Amino acid sequence: MTALVRRTLAEAGAGPDAVLALATAAAKAGEPGVVAAAAGLGVPLLVFGAAELAAVAVPGPSAVVRAAVGTPAVAEAAALLAAGPGGAELVVGKRKSVPRDGGSAMATCAVARRARGARHRTGPAGPAGPVVPG
Repeated sequence: MTALVRRTLAEAGAGPDAVLALATAAAKAGEPGVVAAAAGLGVPLLVFGAAELAAVAVPGPSAVVRAAVGTPAVAEAAALLAAGPGGAELVVGKRKSVPRDGGSAMATCAVARRARGARHRTGPAGPAGPVVPG
């Protein structure tokens, strides 16, 4: 998970020091890779319920994700919610981890930027979605 976060941040032109928080779905919050990624970056892990995530319009909704987690998007929706209200921008859309042995990706990541002058949400310290400043 940490490698995926770093790769996605690099694609956004941001380094790990730019991350304000990582965010994910409540159903994924206890996964060791997610917790380790937040701890490794020294940022809080923000957790959102499926209903909150489902209310966010995203460019890449997935029926597979909806069936598994109860929302059509986790990475993009969590990143946008964590960036806070007031014009959060999706900088990098959903990226998938590299599958092992030809299997399915095990994690996804997206990067959102908060609006200039806006404050990101805060929550319990713990990614699916890094948040970088605007």
